[in-house]
Amino acid sequence: MNELGNIYLVWRKSKGERRHKVGMVRRNSTQGVRFHYLVKWDEAARLGFTPYTDFPDLTKEYSENVLDIFGQRLTKSERGDIQRYYDFWEIEHEHKEDKYYLLSHTQGLLATDNFEFLADFSPVKGLSFISEICGFSHNQVSSEVLKEEDELQWEYDGQNEYDKKAIKVFKQATFLGYVKIVHSGVFYKAGGINLKIKVKSIDCNGFLNRVFIKIYK
Repeated sequence: MNELGNIYLVWRKSKGERRHKVGMVRRNSTQGVRFHYLVKWDEAARLGFTPYTDFPDLTKEYSENVLDIFGQRLTKSERGDIQRYYDFWEIEHEHKEDKYYLLSHTQGLLATDNFEFLADFSPVKGLSFISEICGFSHNQVSSEVLKEEDELQWEYDGQNEYDKKAIKVFKQATFLGYVKIVHSGVFYKAGGINLKIKVKSIDCNGFLNRVFIKIYK
């Protein structure tokens, strides 16, 4: 899994608000899995951010039960529809028991809070992961523009004030939005110029609400 680096804990105040990198989960062979915050108390107060319930101290590095706690966000393997979950996120069979891999590839999304887990990928040969286009709350796009499996175009937006590694996404001449923060960084690494994007899944109601995309090489 040489394509997989650290995982960032990302938070936003509410839907449509800017995403912030507030923490980092990292794994190595000698120290195991550790978690620490990237924000200080004054910044957290300014943003309106409250620490993750099981990790309340912004100044501490946590090393115990990190994956067990964050792993509670993953769909249980005993569910009858678990294969649909694996298929959507394109989880490889040999990694189905690896919570770090699962968290990085499924984003740990829950409907009950505003946290996401976004991995720092590297553009190695065979890289493939699911992300999402952001910005539809500010950029209304007709649902007729896209369909599943559409190949999309992208370009660098290094002057973006919110994300210095921003990536714009297009369907031909139609601007759709941006690749999620953190995930966008893979395009700026050596070899990232060869990455491709296609539509994985669409949620719409006249206009596009959510579009999941596959980023691959």
